[in-house]
Amino acid sequence: MKSLFALAGLSAAALTLAACGQPAEKPADAAAVPGTVTVADAWCRPTPNGAKAGGCYVTLTAGSEDRLVSVSTPLADSAQIHEMKMENGMMSMSELKDGLPLPAGQKVELKPGSTHIMLMGLRDPLVDGGVASFTLTFEKAPAIGVHAAVKQPPVVDSQE
Repeated sequence: MKSLFALAGLSAAALTLAACGQPAEKPADAAAVPGTVTVADAWCRPTPNGAKAGGCYVTLTAGSEDRLVSVSTPLADSAQIHEMKMENGMMSMSELKDGLPLPAGQKVELKPGSTHIMLMGLRDPLVDGGVASFTLTFEKAPAIGVHAAVKQPPVVDSQE
């Protein structure tokens, strides 16, 4: 009888630990948390000698609907969110004055030939192997400091 009570006590203790001891699972993607934005794959293109403007690229995922409203950096006189698009057979580039919408839970990729960050009035060239630092400011989420690798863009296979 003593061993039956001991076994029952152990079982009750095990059930109590199982019920109380397991922490809630954390979201696999921090952007699943409302009010946050995650930053991935940040990089900037090296600038040719003498160039005073450079492009930077990043993937953003917002946990709830948000907007990238501005970019700042000590590397340049100004930084803007730019959009490139074809208009009347010509490629044009312009600032997104109202910022870049970030739909909840969707990756928004800033990439060459599309939406990107434009650093203007560079104080020093962006050198391959270096790091470019800038701050992203959002409408709702806290600002995020980014350290982007300066590197050559990936080679795109023309037969894809």
